Amino acid sequence: MTSIRSISIVVPSEPTPSGLLRLPESDQVAHWAHAPVIYIYRAKSNNTTIPFSFEAMKNSLSCALIHFYPLAGRLHWIEGGRLELDCNAMGVQLLEAYSEAELDELGDFAPTDAVRDLVPKVDYTTPIKEWPLLLVQVTRFRCGGLCVGVEISHTMVDGRSATHFTNSWAKTPRFDHIEYTTKPLVLIGRTDANEERKKETSATLLKLTREQVEVLTKRANQVFVGVTTIRPYSRYEAIAGHMWRSACKVRAVDSHNSQSTGARFGVGIRNRLKPSLPERYFGNAVSATVTPICLYEELLSRPLSYSAGKLREAIERMDDEYIRSALDFISSQKDVSGLRSNFHIQGYSEAPFLGNPNIFLGSWIGLPLYDADFGWGKPIYVGPVLLNMDGKSFIMPSPTADGSLIIALRLQTKYMDSFKKIFYEDIME
Repeated sequence: MTSIRSISIVVPSEPTPSGLLRLPESDQVAHWAHAPVIYIYRAKSNNTTIPFSFEAMKNSLSCALIHFYPLAGRLHWIEGGRLELDCNAMGVQLLEAYSEAELDELGDFAPTDAVRDLVPKVDYTTPIKEWPLLLVQVTRFRCGGLCVGVEISHTMVDGRSATHFTNSWAKTPRFDHIEYTTKPLVLIGRTDANEERKKETSATLLKLTREQVEVLTKRANQVFVGVTTIRPYSRYEAIAGHMWRSACKVRAVDSHNSQSTGARFGVGIRNRLKPSLPERYFGNAVSATVTPICLYEELLSRPLSYSAGKLREAIERMDDEYIRSALDFISSQKDVSGLRSNFHIQGYSEAPFLGNPNIFLGSWIGLPLYDADFGWGKPIYVGPVLLNMDGKSFIMPSPTADGSLIIALRLQTKYMDSFKKIFYEDIME
C-alpha cells in the first residue's frame, strides 16, 4: 500500500520566457496523454536507506525547470484538433509517498497494478489546460529503497527528450552539497553558536617530529595490516584525525558524549578535475568539504583509523562529477554571500562559526613554502598571521625539510593546555 505524504507544485526558480508556442506537426500527432516511467533504486546494503531529501528534490527540480521551462506550462486546444503551449510557468507536480512494501515484493517490476501505484495519477476528466505536463512521485520503501515515478506529456516529448530531461534533473540533485547548505553543528541544548563565539581563544604552534608523524601514520593504518587493496591513510588524514579526536576529548569534559561534531577543510581540485587544470593555473582551485557527522563517543571509543576514515570519506567524495556539481550549485545561487567562508577576516562576525564542537583542519603540507628565496637564503619560518576562529588550524611543513611538521592552531583558551597535553601524550601511547 502506497500512501501520499505531500503534494507540491514546483515552478522554475527564476523567471522564464512566457507566451504562446505553436507546436510542430510531429508533436501534434503524438498522443496527448502522459507516458509513465519508473526509476527504481535499491539501498547499497541491508539495514541502510538511500540518503534522500524531498526538499533537495524539489529545489533541484525548480532549477531544472529554468532550462526546461516549457514543461512548467499548459496545453490548450486550438482549431483543427491541434494543441498550443502556453508558457505560463504554472508549474509541475511533485509528490512524496511511502510504501510499506519491500522492493523484492514487486518482483521484476513488470507493469502491474502495484507498480502503477508508483506514478502519479492524472485526472483526465478535467480540462486539458489544467493538466501539469510533468508529474513526479518519489516513493520511499520500507526496505530503504526508492522509486522515482515520472509522468510526462507525450505531446511535449518523445523517449529521447524525456530521458534527456530526467537525466539532466538527476545531475542537479545527485549530490547534497552540505558543505554549503548545512550550518555547522552547535552544542547540545543550544540553538546557535553565539555564546561559543564570544569565548576567549588562544593561538599556538604545535611541532611534530618526523618520528611522531610516522607513529600517527602507522597507527592510523593498523587496520590495513595484511590488506593491499585499500590505499593507506596519508600523513594528513592521520594527523588531522588525531587533532579531531584530541579536540573532542578536551571538549567532552564540558559536553555529553552524544555531542555531534564535524570537521571541515579544503581539498585541492587541480588534479581532481577531468581534464586537470594546467599546472600553472592561477586562481582558487580549492573546494570546501565536510566530514560525515560523528558523535564524540564514536571518535573517542574507536581507533585513530575511524576518524581518519571519516576524513577519507569527505576527500574521496571530491571527484570530477562532485566538484562540477558544486560549481553548478554555486552558479545557481542568486547571491553567493552566504557561501563565502570569510576565514581570514579579523573581527568578522557574520561568517558561520566553525568552532566548538567542530574543527577546521587545513593542510599546507604539500605547499613549497620554503622555496621563496629572494637571495637571502630560505626563510626560517613561513606561516599564517591570522587564525580568526576557535578550532581553526593549518598543518604545515617545517623549515628543516626533514619530515617534521608544524601545526598552527587556535582553540578556546580554557581547553588549550589540556589539548596540548592530550595531543602529545596520546602519540606516545
